[in-house]
Amino acid sequence: MELTTQHTDLNKQLFGDDFIWGVATAALQIEGSCTQDGKGESIWDVFSAKKGAIRNGDKPDVTCDFYNRYEADIDLVKQLNIPNFRFSIAWSRILPDGIGKVNQAGIDHYNRVIDYCLKQGIEPWITVYHWDLPQVLELKGGWTNREIINWFSEFTRICAQSFGDRVKHWMVMNEPSVFVGTGYFFGVHAPGKTGLKNFLPAVHHAVLCMAAGGRILRKMLPNAQIGTTFSCSYIEPRSNNVRDVNAAKRIDALLNRLYIEPVLGLGYPVDDLPVVKRLEKYYQPGDDIAMQFDFDFIGIQLYTREIVKHSFFTPYIYASLVQAKDRNVPLTDMGWEVYPPAIYEILKKFNKYTGLKKIYITENGVAFPDEVKDGRVDDPKRIKFLQDYLAQVLKAKNEGCKVSGYFVWTLTDNFEWAEGYHPRFGLIHVDFDTQQRIIKASGHWYGDFIK
Repeated sequence: MELTTQHTDLNKQLFGDDFIWGVATAALQIEGSCTQDGKGESIWDVFSAKKGAIRNGDKPDVTCDFYNRYEADIDLVKQLNIPNFRFSIAWSRILPDGIGKVNQAGIDHYNRVIDYCLKQGIEPWITVYHWDLPQVLELKGGWTNREIINWFSEFTRICAQSFGDRVKHWMVMNEPSVFVGTGYFFGVHAPGKTGLKNFLPAVHHAVLCMAAGGRILRKMLPNAQIGTTFSCSYIEPRSNNVRDVNAAKRIDALLNRLYIEPVLGLGYPVDDLPVVKRLEKYYQPGDDIAMQFDFDFIGIQLYTREIVKHSFFTPYIYASLVQAKDRNVPLTDMGWEVYPPAIYEILKKFNKYTGLKKIYITENGVAFPDEVKDGRVDDPKRIKFLQDYLAQVLKAKNEGCKVSGYFVWTLTDNFEWAEGYHPRFGLIHVDFDTQQRIIKASGHWYGDFIK
């Protein structure tokens, strides 16, 4: 398979022998089997049943059928020489009622997945929460209900007790800025709530849960590596006009700083995002300390850059994005700009936080239209994307950034939340009608690169 690619001098050895290479997934996006073996409903099972909620009316009922095909898919991870596999635990598979009685069939399933990874020489990395809150808890207010700190703590304890003897790397939470912002302000993701009255308490409770989960894992698994992950975008102002510059500061505070800074003991970024001063309404005594936790690592998940302008008509933040499609820049199938220096800039930005010990890129990847021809999927644009972004990661590492690993998003094409099955991010193509897998050229490239 001949491919014309750049960065012929880019190789694994340049990153060092202890650099971690992996691939990332999420339970809701790949498992299917939404009611199998006693699993309860998640907010995404309910949300995807609403007319118009998901592109093309798609549902996660089957998706990649990883629940039943996990051995074959883990075999593909091994075939591609990928030594680390990140996946999440479906809360409602373990606790169908959100709290209370444990579903042993769910525990057994994840034990089989973990054991099979280890049998194949693959290190399992677990994400405790990747957006699939049990619906019964959402009916009680979900992330807007402070009681979720207790619910989440119980779920975390069960995961640690059940899997902690074999799993050495843990991520408490995946991208709180996304599941809170899209699910509790804009309403375009599950559970579909909107407005500041939902957004603000959900922000505060997510921060408190992140730290609480970290403390539980540290206490129960003192030898484990404990982290959490943040969605990031590199933010630039449209112009040097002071109003655009200040608008970009507000968006940066909202997207990149709102969750990590309270965890680090810096508090919420009130100076640059005054609206979050309203979070004080949800404080209880001791919250300043309860929000803090000393993670062993953090995961940065980055895909693009955003250009920001002042907007008088956008309440609370008085800023809006200049859409990538209007900027004459290369686009992904998600409509995001392809801008490799973004990952370098974000690594440099986060590296300035003195409280961080280690950074992993826990997601980076791209959706482009793929076509099966003669049983193959050639995707040179995805290969170039990975090479260009990895070159920027290496540049940051060579300049002293504490970046210690890289996980591609994602293993297989999957259910991409509100976008359904349209965007294909996988290193492996999935025919969702037949469940046939085809390793894309990018999958072969990544496997050869890290071999």
